[in-house]
Amino acid sequence: MNETEIIEKLLEGDEEFKKVYSEHRELDEVVKNLEDKETLTLDDEVEVKRLKKIKLSLKDRMETRINKLKNK
Repeated sequence: MNETEIIEKLLEGDEEFKKVYSEHRELDEVVKNLEDKETLTLDDEVEVKRLKKIKLSLKDRMETRINKLKNK
């Protein structure tokens, strides 16, 4: 099973994974919108960094779940 198939399987049957995946995508959109601004304020820059750290944490959680299924 490849990674895409594993993600699809987790999205179908794992509510926790689905929640983390959804939150990651939402934060990605917020970060993109902030970064698309012509100029970022200092507060915007701090917020982008904060959101990216959260996204990374969520991605790590997803990768852990994906790797567990890969290694079965």
